[in-house]
Amino acid sequence: MSELDEEAESRLGDIVALQPTKNKELQERWGMESGSEVHQYLESELKQYYYRDENSLIRATQEAAELVGVEPGVEGDGEAGGPRVIRVPELQKGIVEVVAGPDEESESVVSVLHKLRDAGFDPEVDEVRSGLRSLANKGVVTTVRRTVPTYKLTVAREDIEVELLEPSA
Repeated sequence: MSELDEEAESRLGDIVALQPTKNKELQERWGMESGSEVHQYLESELKQYYYRDENSLIRATQEAAELVGVEPGVEGDGEAGGPRVIRVPELQKGIVEVVAGPDEESESVVSVLHKLRDAGFDPEVDEVRSGLRSLANKGVVTTVRRTVPTYKLTVAREDIEVELLEPSA
């Protein structure tokens, strides 16, 4: 194992906690200018600690999780009686609280946006779209293709334990 500086270790912790994730999500969290800047950082500083899965999503290696001592972003499968645990930023936690349940009609990004605003959040539509996609990547939300993509939970809300991922330093 190589030595990581404090910033690299913190960012590796973000990858473990957010996985599966995309360049865009890390770009926003790390305050970088572009997805290619994220890619360059990953390749130069964290190459041995991450990989891309079959959907090109960024995942941490087991060694990375052990090194930083951070819980993975998703635990369990929501099946077999145990709740699925996800660790997400505040907006995504809000989305899980307001998006349609698995037995309800799926809803548009704009519908989720209005529900979030009613709940006290003030996101932009692109932030909601990005949050829904991230939750879909984690298997918590499903995308239903209609005239526009719509979303709903994949499992009952009570079967999901949502933990707030602290903002990056």
